[in-house]
Amino acid sequence: MPFGFYIIMAAQFFSALADNALLIVAIDMLRKVGAPPEHEPLLRSFFAVSYVVLAAFVGAFADSMPKWRVMLISNTIKIGGCLLLFAGAQPLYAYAVVGLGAAAYSPAKYGILTEYLPHRKLVVANGWIEGLTVAAIIFGTVFGGELVDEKIVSWFATFDLQPFDPTLLAIVIIGVFYLIAAVFNLFIPDTGVDHKPLNNNPLYLLHDFIHCLRLLWRDKLGQISLASTTLAWGAAATLQLIVLAWASPNLGLDLSKATRLLGVVAAGMATGAILASRISLRNSVQVLPLGVFMGFIILLMPLVTNLYLACVMLFIIGTCGGFFVVPMNALLQHRGHILMGAGHSIAVQNFNENLSILLMNGAYALLIFWSLSANTVVVLFGLFVAGSMFLVKRWYTASQRTTDAVSQLDNI
Repeated sequence: MPFGFYIIMAAQFFSALADNALLIVAIDMLRKVGAPPEHEPLLRSFFAVSYVVLAAFVGAFADSMPKWRVMLISNTIKIGGCLLLFAGAQPLYAYAVVGLGAAAYSPAKYGILTEYLPHRKLVVANGWIEGLTVAAIIFGTVFGGELVDEKIVSWFATFDLQPFDPTLLAIVIIGVFYLIAAVFNLFIPDTGVDHKPLNNNPLYLLHDFIHCLRLLWRDKLGQISLASTTLAWGAAATLQLIVLAWASPNLGLDLSKATRLLGVVAAGMATGAILASRISLRNSVQVLPLGVFMGFIILLMPLVTNLYLACVMLFIIGTCGGFFVVPMNALLQHRGHILMGAGHSIAVQNFNENLSILLMNGAYALLIFWSLSANTVVVLFGLFVAGSMFLVKRWYTASQRTTDAVSQLDNI
């Protein structure tokens, strides 16, 4: 890999680390002010809403200028979200601003891979990017958990850093990671790709986005990979919150210790992502059955009350998820790059995936509002994952009968 690829990875690592650490701190802030329990999944929803609402515009924005500049602007917006949280804004609204920056960041982050690297290296590059992103989730989630741990909070308090209380100090520390990511953004190489001027007509951009959306959903391989990643990322975001709720009644863990379980899931995802980097684009669809298997493993979670057994199970779930999503993500990027260009393709992907997050998190918040137990929610979630992934597998089997799907794979 060229050296610039490692700069891209470093920028992504620190930005993703800060995103996940800030989520845990925001959850802790909601609990401290006595917010209703359903507000916690709504944090993810507020973060994801920008991906859905601005999907028609961020792709064009990412394609309008060098990707490093887009990533720098996006990180600056995330820093603004940190400042709002520091100033005492409602955590849901402040985290929504961070989501706004992330929505603009994502098309540039993935789009630069298709501009900078040949398509034969896309699976490997995605394996490393996803593996590193998951590593950032591990360290970010665990780091956020440590920042809200009672022992760390008490230790912070001993320094009497007026006017900073321990929560504000945690936000400042997370803001530093966003600044580090911004510095790396400045050193990302320009790929030399010509960038189209940004069309300022919202109606044109909306029409163009709808055209791209239809294009990917009608493509025989695009529709399968898009459906797979849409379900996978929606399930992953919801699982993160479900584990935090499930860990208390089944394992007796508080928020700080429960975040370490998310680190175990993320470690499994990183392992699966690295293993999946050996899969070629032509063989990427062979991972579809793993999605069904992952749903059945989730169904076993209510039976687990031992911490070590829980770690093994969550690691297996994470490994299946990482091994599943990386080839599907690479295939989707490849088809999208051919059909419409990198930025537009990733914007379409983000729209679908974050709409899935909004719907799944909204359904989860509703289940909490109805006072369903954590184990009941886990069972319903596992059945949904297994069933939906099975339907995607059947969909692909049906599409294999058409010459388009076969020829698209043969031409990779």
